[in-house]
Amino acid sequence: MKILLFGASGNIGSTITHELITRGHHVTGVTRSGNTTTTGNYTAQAGDVRDARTVADLAEGHDVVVSAIGPRHDGSDEDRDIIVGATAALISGLRLTDVKRLVVLGGAGSLLTAPGVRVIDSPHFPEVWKANASAQNEALEMYRQVIDLDWTFVSPPKLIESGERTGAYRKGGDELLTDANGDSKISIPDFAIGFADEVERGSAIRARVSLAY
Repeated sequence: MKILLFGASGNIGSTITHELITRGHHVTGVTRSGNTTTTGNYTAQAGDVRDARTVADLAEGHDVVVSAIGPRHDGSDEDRDIIVGATAALISGLRLTDVKRLVVLGGAGSLLTAPGVRVIDSPHFPEVWKANASAQNEALEMYRQVIDLDWTFVSPPKLIESGERTGAYRKGGDELLTDANGDSKISIPDFAIGFADEVERGSAIRARVSLAY
């Protein structure tokens, strides 16, 4: 497949990019500061995912659009501007094209720990992540209003960090996945495997999925 991937330079985005390339797909990786280059199955492009016209222009000729965008960790970005701005532009931009498949890296804050209770509702939820989680929740609700694009919103568990690529993961829906010890976690490489599987299979259309051990 020909895949357009926004956020290709981030820790998770770059790992997803590598996973897709190793599976034989051609990835056009888009970053705000990237240069236009082509090497093997990878093409680098510069572009702002918050601009619908840019999304439309870059998406043409691709089979799938992937968004793995997120605010910079140096504090220079406002979470809602990046996350909700990208969501609005992806929806509007793809509606200008023939590309209907969209797979998005979401957040864990809106996952349910009990009926009607989200991860973000916990009194122990880190304050530093609340703005990001709230923006991701808003983005998910925006996607849930979309019926003319084949979107999938992929949420990680509470903890996603560098680690081993084991090939193991479980797939869920709106509920937070935990292991036998009550932990909710996954390594970035294993999350990338599950994410790439969703890109290839298209088994969760207009739905949110969650991935964890």
